[in-house]
Amino acid sequence: MRRTLKYFVAVFIGLISGIAMGQSLDPSELLMPSKDSWPTYSGDYSGRRYSSLTQINQKTVKDLSLAFVARLQAGSQGPAGTPPVIVAGEGTAEFNTAANIKGSILQVDGVLYIATPDNAWAIDARDGHEIWHYYWKTKGGTHIGNRGMAMWKTWVYMETPDDYLICLDAKTGKEKWHKEIASFAEQYFSTMAPIVVGNHLLVGTGDDLDEPGYLQSMDPETGEVQWRFYTVPMKAGDPGLDTWLNLDAASHGGGNVWVPGSYDPETHLYIFGTGNPSAAYTSQKRGPGANLYTCAIVAVNVDTGKMAWYYQNSPHDTHDYDSAQTPILMDGVFNGKPRKLVLSGARNGYFFTLDRLTGEHLVTGKMSKTVNWADKLDKDGAPVRIPAKDFDLAGALVSPGNQGITNWMPPSYSPDTGFMYVPTTDSYAMYYLTTTDPRGSMGLGGKDEQSLGSMGSYITAIDYKTGKVAWQHRFPGVANYGVQPGLLTTAGKLLFGGDPGGNLVAYDVATGTPIWHSRVGVTNAPETYMLDGHQYVLVGAGDSVYAFRLN
Repeated sequence: MRRTLKYFVAVFIGLISGIAMGQSLDPSELLMPSKDSWPTYSGDYSGRRYSSLTQINQKTVKDLSLAFVARLQAGSQGPAGTPPVIVAGEGTAEFNTAANIKGSILQVDGVLYIATPDNAWAIDARDGHEIWHYYWKTKGGTHIGNRGMAMWKTWVYMETPDDYLICLDAKTGKEKWHKEIASFAEQYFSTMAPIVVGNHLLVGTGDDLDEPGYLQSMDPETGEVQWRFYTVPMKAGDPGLDTWLNLDAASHGGGNVWVPGSYDPETHLYIFGTGNPSAAYTSQKRGPGANLYTCAIVAVNVDTGKMAWYYQNSPHDTHDYDSAQTPILMDGVFNGKPRKLVLSGARNGYFFTLDRLTGEHLVTGKMSKTVNWADKLDKDGAPVRIPAKDFDLAGALVSPGNQGITNWMPPSYSPDTGFMYVPTTDSYAMYYLTTTDPRGSMGLGGKDEQSLGSMGSYITAIDYKTGKVAWQHRFPGVANYGVQPGLLTTAGKLLFGGDPGGNLVAYDVATGTPIWHSRVGVTNAPETYMLDGHQYVLVGAGDSVYAFRLN
């Protein structure tokens, strides 16, 4: 009874504050990054995950302490004392696994919006009490993770593993509509955080079997499709078809869209990364060409869905080195002249600086000394694979392993240092070719991988002008991939991230020296915002949300 009373008091306070807060986001506000919110996947359109807040800085961070912790319970039944769960869905199955927060958390008007596969929550950003919980009964599918939500006016949006886009009322969690975004029967699954640009709601999806990846724009009001961009050629005459064995190979060629991209308001270009070609390892069926536009950075006009430029950083990939990582857009000086740039730390172990107006290649560098699958660069600055490092009956020793030097984890960039920061892991694996039969080698089949362990995990700082590693902070031991869920930089000269020991750590952004830590078990990239005069640092840790602020 006491807990129930406490809940109703919290709800009443939340409703009072909610009236003032409004819980609404004008899409034009996304063009002017706000200090008092985190309204989209990367905080703003640039992908930098950089905050201009300075209340928490190198001198004050020692006084950072826990403001609240909120534990979330996934499934159709919420814990006692919380609002009734809103249950919907096209399926009948319940995945009652514990919530695991991997994606970004939105903060708008003092409310946090959180998503995990099949679940969405709104909780109060001041004390963590639950406002609403929505649960989607699924058809099934791959529940590997959910990268977060999007907000447009008074609505929030999420993708489901069984390939629906859901529109919810931000205040109540009540469903407005849901729309199918891909065919569940064709084994697509959807993890991306939607991105709102004006009246375009951008969603991506993919299939690890043998279907094409694509990005599509949907009307945020109705959910109707505005345009669809396939990342591989789909019909005779399409650009890039000559880089595939034939049309059948191309139109079943992968290039999945797993992770949100970045947006340049000046050019109206949405710039994002694409996944590996399919079949991933037995490339004979794809032909000897580059297999466009897989493993590439692609710029698409957000109003038309037409490609403006591309840069392929793993031509004819044979190791499942997705290039789906979020690119960073920044304005900088290159060779003494101001340039509008794109920075990317790719899963294949290489770093790239490009001109974001044209896609022109400017810099290539290695993020790790262990990378051995390529031995030179082509005329466009892309690494050229060593055929002997492809999958072979006798085995091939390859670095990095399948999971890459980095993966989905968000990088960050600080204009104070000129460095891009990437979570990296050095790894080796033996790869063995097991079959070239199309029945067994389609998708991710046809190989056996034996991990040989890790040479260590790091935060790696890279100079965008040279592509060279400026410094690395190595974590103790030889921890494997997945221990670093992403990074955040601030004007307080701090770099926040999780470490393999389960700590949230604040580092000196210039040197990587640890300054402060708290053991919470971080599973997503940290975020920050101002609320009621306090700067908060927010992080997900499994099924819990931890919020820190100064004493």
